Amino acid sequence: MSVYDELIGQAHIVQILQSAVKAAASGEESQEMTHAWIFTGPPGSGRSSATIAFAQALVCKKQGCGECSDCATAKNGSHPDVEIMRSEGLSIKVEEIRELLTRTSWAPAVGGWRVVVMEDADRLTESAANALLKAIEEPGLRTVWLLCAPTLHDILPTIRSRCRHIQLHTPGNSEVAKFLIERHQIAPKMADFAARVSQGHIGRARHLATNEEVRNRRSAILSIPGQLNSIASAYLQAQKLVDLANAESDSISEALDEKEYEALSTALGKGGGKALKELEKEQKSRATRITRDTLDGALLDLATFYRDVTLVQAGHADSLINAEMYEQITWTAENTKPERTLAKMDAIMSAREALQRNGAPLLVMEALMCELVK
Repeated sequence: MSVYDELIGQAHIVQILQSAVKAAASGEESQEMTHAWIFTGPPGSGRSSATIAFAQALVCKKQGCGECSDCATAKNGSHPDVEIMRSEGLSIKVEEIRELLTRTSWAPAVGGWRVVVMEDADRLTESAANALLKAIEEPGLRTVWLLCAPTLHDILPTIRSRCRHIQLHTPGNSEVAKFLIERHQIAPKMADFAARVSQGHIGRARHLATNEEVRNRRSAILSIPGQLNSIASAYLQAQKLVDLANAESDSISEALDEKEYEALSTALGKGGGKALKELEKEQKSRATRITRDTLDGALLDLATFYRDVTLVQAGHADSLINAEMYEQITWTAENTKPERTLAKMDAIMSAREALQRNGAPLLVMEALMCELVK
């Protein structure tokens, strides 16, 4: 067993990290180890898994055995020398970075390194990024910063120039399917389906393979193109998408919100009014992010449908993502001009960008559906 077991299709990355950990353990100055790293790659490539595995290996006495208490606590966020920052809101604010810097300013408590993992470094506000830059420019003697982002361009240039870059790639479908079969005992047929439709996104593939509700929601999303036959239907399907996203957000948020509210109320008692209001504000931001992330995933599913349509129109029907929908995809391909299919894919990508710019979800979805119905 090793902390790197969940880095699927990233053998070259594992070698780099193992060399860095070995160099760090030796105590000698080396090019293999540095104090700041940026891990980039497409969604599902394993950016977070890579940083957590690296953190585990740095604090593990066996350099990443995956079985000791250091490895276990580093992974679940309870190790005293490992700080894992996961942003639940729409952005990471400067106040959060200042609090983080206060917590990470001490020397390591039990190990040789204090490791800070920031899973959403692309969500740093400008002021937060500048605060982080100062810490990276003047690092603690035994502090290692591990930042995650989709691309290097999502990080402030002055920060990325001071970090070593690790680029992950999307694993192949066969690698993801093998992982699901061997690590999660998924039936081969289901593993192949989940790997194919998730397009190498490991977390999504696991979610699809183990959750029937997720598969049903995806089927409902992919049924939308077949129901777009008028402007009225466009507005109905837009509402359907937003309702699905809101339901997903509510199901995740309700349980979390209640536990957090009760815990803070108990801790602060009657004098916690201001803190409780701040908590409610953070919870609202988290719910908004979940809704937008869910809608973004739905748009990616829709994009795979029109991607398959373009393949059929180009005479390459042997590599469809949604092979189970062959008849509908073929019918759509025969009744749509290729240039319109491409325009619809562009409209989906534009809708994703509008959501990222905080566009109103329902208005964005309505505009998109009106474009897809043409």
